[in-house]
Amino acid sequence: MPIYEYQCMDCDSGFELLVGFSETKDHKTCPACESTNTTRLISVFASSGSSVSSSSGSCSSGSRYT
Repeated sequence: MPIYEYQCMDCDSGFELLVGFSETKDHKTCPACESTNTTRLISVFASSGSSVSSSSGSCSSGSRYT
């Protein structure tokens, strides 16, 4: 099951839940205020290992893509 991030529109709390794919459309209950006025956030996953630097303009191997 994937972990999804949610934001409560009433109390502005953020929370994470393990949610099955068939349950992603349902509104989730905020653990802070128990409101169901929540929205699922779009998040970017982090990868371990190398990082990309926008200031260098080249990849780690030294070659450039244009």
